[in-house]
Amino acid sequence: MRLSLLSLSLLPFLYAPLANAEQQSADKHQLSEQIEQVMPKVIAWRRDIHQHPELSNREVRTAAKVAAHLQKLGLEVRTGIAHTGVVGILKGGKPGPVVALRADMDALPVTEQTGLPFASTVVSEFNGQQTGVMHACGHDAHVAILMGAAEVLANQQADISGTIMFVFQPAEEGPPAGEEGGAKMMLAEGLFANPTPTAIFGLHVWPGNPGQLQVKTEGIMAAADSFQITVKGKQVHGSSPWRGIDPINVTGQLINAINLIPARQIDVTKAPAVVSFGQVHGGIRWNIIPDDVKLEGTIRTFDSEMREDLIARMAHTSEHIAKASGAEAEFHVHNFAAVTWNDPALTDWAMPSLMWAAGDEGVASIKPITGAEDFSFYQQQIPGVFFFLGISPKGKPLSEVPPNHSPMFDVNEDALVNGVRALTGLALDYLANPPELAQNKK
Repeated sequence: MRLSLLSLSLLPFLYAPLANAEQQSADKHQLSEQIEQVMPKVIAWRRDIHQHPELSNREVRTAAKVAAHLQKLGLEVRTGIAHTGVVGILKGGKPGPVVALRADMDALPVTEQTGLPFASTVVSEFNGQQTGVMHACGHDAHVAILMGAAEVLANQQADISGTIMFVFQPAEEGPPAGEEGGAKMMLAEGLFANPTPTAIFGLHVWPGNPGQLQVKTEGIMAAADSFQITVKGKQVHGSSPWRGIDPINVTGQLINAINLIPARQIDVTKAPAVVSFGQVHGGIRWNIIPDDVKLEGTIRTFDSEMREDLIARMAHTSEHIAKASGAEAEFHVHNFAAVTWNDPALTDWAMPSLMWAAGDEGVASIKPITGAEDFSFYQQQIPGVFFFLGISPKGKPLSEVPPNHSPMFDVNEDALVNGVRALTGLALDYLANPPELAQNKK
């Protein structure tokens, strides 16, 4: 395993065979000092963004703050990508490869209950309903971390061999109904066209030992699909159900049968699979059997063949259970995210950089997470590594830490420095000593 070699003004020299350990240690120490110096800004940015959260495709204030910071650093700045996305391009003083770093900017329709002095009081409209808005998934920290990394890296511009792309992405949580957005839309609008990166790195704050970095090769987060089933019956008075077709009764059978598919028909020793129903809507009065019932839910998988098989079985089950009662079932699937797939070679290459970044907190392996990330769409284009940064309160059992998407979710700000160290170190290491990678076809 190679040592992580990070630098300031002597990047090329550090990777030369004659580079000595003392010089490497001095340059890494100097880089650490610069990162420490930017941390008060990182925390201030995080708190400001936390206090002013914006929903997916509505990140206008956040995008303006990011763009102004990148312009002040002297970067080439592109705005309005996928509605509110911002991209900063840092061209080094010497030719070399291109590497991308990504942060997501959107908040969630969650009413905050943390009691923090900078807690959100924002109320907005989400899919036609008024709701509180909160950075309940830590995207405020992601933006602040990448803004800090951009400032540190901009100070190295003259000595960098290559180009760094800073991607500030909207709508990771999914665009509003009827809209497009997120990573898929940024790519469709030419995000990787000019320049074209050969690798991308991203992180996510997560309950865990503060400052610890957690990673695994291959599938680290699940593919996510939403599904909708409309069961069509025949409306009738509840006193005489035999005169109609009861879609509510069919729905009950359907939910049980579909829940049994991953439990009884799928080989879960190959990879995990989860199906969950989140919404059931039907009927308007207690004594009327309705015409139809609508169901919605989510599918989580880690294997593309298993995903296709599971969806086909769900469609088949829906059709035939409905037909057995004289009803009809319409089944539709929408893909939200692919498997977040960490390129094995790039992950192995990144380990020394992550170990340097984590310091005493260390790097740990993490089990596959059934949550999903649209970072996966970048990884379908180029090799990428996605990892987690532990942000729990020091000494608090994980069982007592509010999870992501909770109205009580909070970030241990002392841990954010390791996020800045990780993104800064990965970018510098990659440009100074890029690995040989095959194009990711997963």
